[in-house]
Amino acid sequence: MRWMGWRLRLLVLLALLGCLGLFLLARDTAMAPQVQAAWRASPGGGIELHDSADPRLQGRIGSRLVELARDDRRVVFDDALALQRSARWLIDDDRRERLSRLHRELAEILAGPSVTLAFEGGARVELAPKPLGLAALPPLFWVFELFALALYLVAMVVLLARPSVRHLLFAVIALCQAGNLVFIAVESVPSLYLPRPFSTLDAPLRMAFDLLTAAAIVDAVARHPKRLPGASGMAAAAWSLALVLSALAADGHLAHLWWWTQGSIVFVGLAVIGLMSWSYRLEPHPVTMLLRRFAVATVVTWVLLSASLAAAERLPQLNPNIATIGSMVWYVFFASLMLLVPFLSKTQQVMREFALLAAVSTVATSLDLLFVAVFSLGQFASLTLSLFLSLAVYSGARQWIVNQLLGSSILTTERIFEQLYRIAREVEIHPERTSDLLATLLREVFEPLELRRVERSASTSRLLDDGSTLLVPLPALGAQAVPTVMMLRFARRGRRLFTLEDARLTDRIVEQLRRAVAFDMAVEQGRNEERLRLAQDLHDDIGARLLTLMYTAQSPEMEEYVRHTLQDLKTLTRGLAAANHRLSHAAAEWKADLSQRLTAAHIELGWRFEFDDDLTLSVVRWSALTRVLRELVSNAIAHAQATRVDVEITLARDRLDLDVSDDGLGHNPAAWSHGLGLGGVRKRVKQLGGEVAWREITPRGIGCHVTIRELSSRV
Repeated sequence: MRWMGWRLRLLVLLALLGCLGLFLLARDTAMAPQVQAAWRASPGGGIELHDSADPRLQGRIGSRLVELARDDRRVVFDDALALQRSARWLIDDDRRERLSRLHRELAEILAGPSVTLAFEGGARVELAPKPLGLAALPPLFWVFELFALALYLVAMVVLLARPSVRHLLFAVIALCQAGNLVFIAVESVPSLYLPRPFSTLDAPLRMAFDLLTAAAIVDAVARHPKRLPGASGMAAAAWSLALVLSALAADGHLAHLWWWTQGSIVFVGLAVIGLMSWSYRLEPHPVTMLLRRFAVATVVTWVLLSASLAAAERLPQLNPNIATIGSMVWYVFFASLMLLVPFLSKTQQVMREFALLAAVSTVATSLDLLFVAVFSLGQFASLTLSLFLSLAVYSGARQWIVNQLLGSSILTTERIFEQLYRIAREVEIHPERTSDLLATLLREVFEPLELRRVERSASTSRLLDDGSTLLVPLPALGAQAVPTVMMLRFARRGRRLFTLEDARLTDRIVEQLRRAVAFDMAVEQGRNEERLRLAQDLHDDIGARLLTLMYTAQSPEMEEYVRHTLQDLKTLTRGLAAANHRLSHAAAEWKADLSQRLTAAHIELGWRFEFDDDLTLSVVRWSALTRVLRELVSNAIAHAQATRVDVEITLARDRLDLDVSDDGLGHNPAAWSHGLGLGGVRKRVKQLGGEVAWREITPRGIGCHVTIRELSSRV
């Protein structure tokens, strides 16, 4: 809905204007008259013809160009300065001014109907300059034009999606870099000059682009993601520095302008890194951490490129290549970062790899040029060495960089499955604890600095605030549970952003938990139905037969035995029919049952029951505890020849202690062979997650102690 109405219409209009502007640029560039030939620097420092499709020039391939003239206008080529495509990357002020003047003079001469090219040795060739035409524009021209258009459209989308100061600052940065890409596109056209107005605006405008980019970055860092104390003052200082230097660049009266520009940008870059470190200490926001890594990479590559240019200044035959190739690769790297930043949490692998490869290419190019300039290595040796070093750094650092960008889950798949299984069991018993249990799992998976419930609606997990926040809808998984939405902020304790992969993972976790709970509920429903059927069959069939047998018993002893059996059967069927049992009710039934059995055996019962929480026992727990008690008392009746049996049941802080002791003849329980009876006791206690131990009592008797910790969380 946000992109309906004025936003959509304005975006379409801006996109059309951008396409129209690039088309007009391509047309004007293609229509500029050119000498259709390729040129290169000669070993002596001049310009020589490298290639041409014109038959009149093919015989002069390899010859040094001395002069280009029309009527009384002429340009003398005494060095390779004309091959320098951009005045922005010339260090010397005089050479920069001379290049701009040279481009203007060449444009005026080539605007005529014919020109004369004078080559070394006296050879002269007269020909008519012709436009290249759209079809003859090199592929790099279209690549950089489309790259600039993409960056321009991304800036407009970000700004229109949610107009704000920080989005405006991003748009300023993106538009400045799009302008640099447009200049690079024009410079990629093979010619001896840049058409107007590029030859005049190249140095001042591109320096202004870089300075304004640095100022906008300082302003953005001071405001986002956390507004720093004194943000307005820092932003004002950065903008003032950028505007003053840009005005001096346009005026042309500042000496050593290139050094001022490069040094100012390095200073601002270091200041940005410091501000990000300060911001991260104030609030460990993952966006700050990621942007600081980008800032470090950007400043390092900028310094490396500047050092290469400064070192190669004494090699005029290499300087055009250094300035053209090095700056082009660097701007591609920085523009790719600009495309990456708005979508850090949503960027696919191809974009991340593109940014990494662009950075490696920048380093490789700068190292190659630096080796040639400083160590006087040959082109092949320097290229081989720089590629080897760059690829070594890339292969060694790539996985670390990707992990820093995306992070990795601290839980393995096996651990997550185990946690889901445990949570499913607990949700089945305590559906009201669904949110707390899932929150615990999410905290272990993502280690967020902040995790809390929010009053928002969400059908699926989604990212907010540039990926620093993840909203996770938690469904109602039980009759007593209510749906809620959890908000997680700052993954890995502020060291990384949430990604779309994280959102999909949380949705899968919740879905798997929902399925597990639904399966358990279906299984439990089947168990309940089967228990009811068994209880009904036992009551109607076996109970009726026992009742008939009791009334037809041949002796009072037989009648009493059948009566007790019938009473045990009623207790069993009543327990099977009930889905849950209150602990106090179960204890009352246990006491009545044990008292009846011990009284019939002429054994006294000692009973003590204490509890701090009348929790609910599932059928499984009730059945296991009932059978454990019966088996222990049955052993005392059958084997111990006891006169008294004491039963103590204590529940305190979710821990159940059951102690059954007698004053019989038993001794040395460690030597007992555990048959079906004692083996069944051990098995059932283990199923409840408890421990059982027998001991000898002084002066006589045997005691059995059962301990079950966290009884409420047991199945």
